[in-house]
Amino acid sequence: MSFLIAFLALSFLVFFHELGHFIAARIFGVRVEVFSIGFGVKIFSKKIGETQYALSMIPLGGYVKLKGQNDLDVLEQNCQNDSYSNKSPFVKIIILFAGPFFNFILAFFLFFMVGNMGVSTYLPIVGEVKKNMPAFEAGILENDEILSINAKQIKTWMDLQEAVAKDTMLNLVVLRKDKILDFTIRPEIIKAKNIFGEEIQKGVIGIAPSGKIGIVKYTGFESFEYASKKLYESSKIILLSVQKLISGIIPLKEVSGPVMIVDKLAQASKSDFVLLLLWVGLISVNLGILNLLPIPALDGGQILFNFYEILTRKPIYEKAKYYLTLFGWIILLSLMLLGLRNDILRLLGVW
Repeated sequence: MSFLIAFLALSFLVFFHELGHFIAARIFGVRVEVFSIGFGVKIFSKKIGETQYALSMIPLGGYVKLKGQNDLDVLEQNCQNDSYSNKSPFVKIIILFAGPFFNFILAFFLFFMVGNMGVSTYLPIVGEVKKNMPAFEAGILENDEILSINAKQIKTWMDLQEAVAKDTMLNLVVLRKDKILDFTIRPEIIKAKNIFGEEIQKGVIGIAPSGKIGIVKYTGFESFEYASKKLYESSKIILLSVQKLISGIIPLKEVSGPVMIVDKLAQASKSDFVLLLLWVGLISVNLGILNLLPIPALDGGQILFNFYEILTRKPIYEKAKYYLTLFGWIILLSLMLLGLRNDILRLLGVW
């Protein structure tokens, strides 16, 4: 059952991405010939109006086939009014960008829902206070609850860590039993490792969490802030991961494919619905950003071609477009095969 939920979630993400392309195309009068969830042989199809809606055999993607656009033949042209190839580069960019944009909208909505439903997280309650560190010297005690730092409300231990990591003077408002106390603390700067294993400097005050977990809810404008922050942080991590992968800091064996994505979604569906929503939101952001990468086989590469036409006032040479797109497909298929290989090796316990 969990794997069925995972496949449905992944299919929904693809559907929403393609829905963005579909709606933008229809707004600008482009005929949509096929709207398919999945690739390969069509299991089910029904034509409504001018569009054939299909469910295809391989459920790891999807596509919309626009009149005058063919991913397998990038040189296909059609000069009729309802053709994609007859539209201006600016309109093409909007249609291409609409898919990833819908992924960002979906992710924001899911994060917004999570904020309202409540997130299970470590509470900002102090456990161990390390001797001879700033918090100890200021008088912070075990079981103190941090209410705010520099007038900003602290709801989670992560909020506390983010505030302390900055090299600034901190004004802490603390709840100790039934008393509200104020403390002024200067963080100590130490060397640490970030999520990519790189050495960084960050501020610490010498406290550890008590381990108490609670459900933190966000209401009203807080939900909007939470969703915006999650969308920004997710996008930033994914972009940095791509950069670190290209530069070689992240090894190729860390690249994941569709098998691992489905596995993660299945695990999340077993444990907690909120966790499942968070994972779907994160994958939606991932799908949006990866589709905007400047690889000719993806939306981002096609957007670059159209920007080139806007700047030079002439389309890219047909042969150049053909070979660049072919090269893009080679890169894309290589990454997919690499991800699939890594997934299989992980499942077999090799890594």
